[in-house]
Amino acid sequence: MHPVLLFALAAALGGASVHAAPAAPPRVFPYAYQRHTLPNGLTAFLIPMPSPGVVAYYSVVRTGSRDEVEEGKSGFAHFFEHMMFRGTPKFPQAVYDGIVTKMGANTNAYTTDDHTAYHLKFTTADLPKVIEIEADRFQNLAYPRIVFQTEAGAVYGEYRKSIASPFMLLHERMQDLAYDTHTYQHTTIGFERDIKLMPTQFDYSLDFFKRFYRPENTVLVIAGDFDPKATLTLIEKHYGGWTRGYVAPAVTPEPPQTAERTAEVSYPGKTLPILAIGYKGDAFDPANRDYVAALLLEDLAFGETSELRKRLLLREQRVQMLQADVPMNRDQPLFTVYAMIKQADDIAAIRDEIYATLEQFKSTPVDATRLRDLKRRNKYSFLMALETPDAVAGALARFISLTGDIAVIDRLYAAAEAVTAEDIMRAARKYFIPERRNVIVLKGGQS
Repeated sequence: MHPVLLFALAAALGGASVHAAPAAPPRVFPYAYQRHTLPNGLTAFLIPMPSPGVVAYYSVVRTGSRDEVEEGKSGFAHFFEHMMFRGTPKFPQAVYDGIVTKMGANTNAYTTDDHTAYHLKFTTADLPKVIEIEADRFQNLAYPRIVFQTEAGAVYGEYRKSIASPFMLLHERMQDLAYDTHTYQHTTIGFERDIKLMPTQFDYSLDFFKRFYRPENTVLVIAGDFDPKATLTLIEKHYGGWTRGYVAPAVTPEPPQTAERTAEVSYPGKTLPILAIGYKGDAFDPANRDYVAALLLEDLAFGETSELRKRLLLREQRVQMLQADVPMNRDQPLFTVYAMIKQADDIAAIRDEIYATLEQFKSTPVDATRLRDLKRRNKYSFLMALETPDAVAGALARFISLTGDIAVIDRLYAAAEAVTAEDIMRAARKYFIPERRNVIVLKGGQS
């Protein structure tokens, strides 16, 4: 393990002390880094770390499916991720692909509800060329109508393939059930009706690029073996001429939910029944003690060491899977519990077991030792995942999408460290109530 990680682990687990100014939270992110913001608003995080000859390069666009506020345009952030590989006048697609292939670089991208990330992993010697080609495509992307229409067809094929999964179908129906006005109502890939219309949206795609792919809405994360000073000079050279122009879309807040919502979904293929229980939560905010407590409650109630999971999954073997998710989102997400149930006539009983577990956490304080151990384990897991440049840059992308910064990591772990058993009970009483609840049961075909 890298020496810097060994030190960070020792600090996280109490084996060493880290002294900080009284107003600042203790350092958790283990690597020194530089943050630079160009006059046009582009931010770059430069993170030198022990990784001889290897660099990871992330371009995080703080636009995801939540930003698709126009009627009929859901799924466009994901679709546009595909178009970003279609080349520029200087580096057409075949030329760009040839450069990346010659480097032996790994390159890809992904879209979430809150951001889109483009990432490459390559050797240090190729960093100048990577900066040049990435800066070029983010400023000068160009593609003909026929290429756009072909890619639109491919995206619809991707949708049809993904919806063949019972979990994807369940996720799609849950978002539609739980949200009335907020753009989280649709999944990242979008409503099917909108995906079908994408081939007709060529002009809109050009406008999408001009609106959202702007420097003040983009953050670079470069981690690995490189010279920060020389790298910054290249960033200023290649990105400095990128003009501002981003205007945040007006995302309509979701009104408070006042009653439980339920639905049943039929899946055309074979699958065990799946139960999903989603509670309206709160947006990511380390200053919100209830939210931070809910992050811990997720594991306490339904994690690998939880009593319910050990009983239902291991001892009684009534479920194939039991897990929970308290996500980090820019706006109000769903705090969701999932169970894949072995017998259809056991669905109601498993549902009631989940409710009873949440009720228990409302009134019974969690054991102090168990809470302390969970906090330590969470820090340990986070740090252990930061051994490579790609892992570091990838771990930071979500935090950057939420806040535009990575200092929030230290604030989040400091807030978690301060959570008490009483905070856990209060969070359970706040979030896990019928008025916030959305319940879906998915059942497969019998043939």
